[in-house]
Amino acid sequence: MTFRIDDYLTRIGLSQPESTAAGLARLQQAQLNAIAFENIDPLLGVLPNLETPAVVEKVLKQGRGGYCFELNGLLALALDELGFDYHPIMARVRMGHREGGPRHHLAFIAEADGESWLVDAGFGGPSARLPLRLEFENEQQQHHDSYRIRYEPHSGERVLEIRRDGDWFALYSFDRAAVRRCDLDAANILCSTWDQSPLSQNLLLCRNTARGRIHLYNQTFSEFNAGVQTDITVETAEHLGDLVRNDFGVAINDAELAAIAGHLGLA
Repeated sequence: MTFRIDDYLTRIGLSQPESTAAGLARLQQAQLNAIAFENIDPLLGVLPNLETPAVVEKVLKQGRGGYCFELNGLLALALDELGFDYHPIMARVRMGHREGGPRHHLAFIAEADGESWLVDAGFGGPSARLPLRLEFENEQQQHHDSYRIRYEPHSGERVLEIRRDGDWFALYSFDRAAVRRCDLDAANILCSTWDQSPLSQNLLLCRNTARGRIHLYNQTFSEFNAGVQTDITVETAEHLGDLVRNDFGVAINDAELAAIAGHLGLA
């Protein structure tokens, strides 16, 4: 299935943005609001297909979400069509650890209005709503969240961090090493099939909302509104289905729902 920019913009509810920093911000925010991060395929033992027709079919036509290679892969198609100058990076997820693991998260560095920006619409965590200035190490405030990108001399990497409870919490680290398609294919297999990959063992859904963001990790559903976190436990397959389909906007069929519920031990 061919990628059409009009189909993409309709899916994310956005009129065509200009190839400026402001347009880049509108694009990232709209995709994060409209299309959920979800790892249902890897959890069910299905290797995500990264080819353009498969991603377009799944996300634009079927109404599914995806994980970083699919979501940022889709974003790259839009960046190409809209005339943005960018290149991919592969990041090491840290999630609070001093060091990251293998390079298995896809994001981008884009150039707009004479500055470099970290662009990411596919991180399964508290990602920035808007692109972040790459060469600016001070705190960058977005709504109720604060981020910074600091250079780490001993690793030669930049580290993306979010402020939590007064401290800085590392999300992922990256450099500007060239990324080839074989890197994406290898990382896709690692994320989907390696028994030490969180995405092959746990259910994870994330989506930004008008007031904050929502997050589902196995049976814990969390809402983050105005900096306040509220957690509830998902106890039935019916409740799970309501959250996945309605709150996260992910179109799954009954067989997929039953398989996910079975994995989580829900009746």
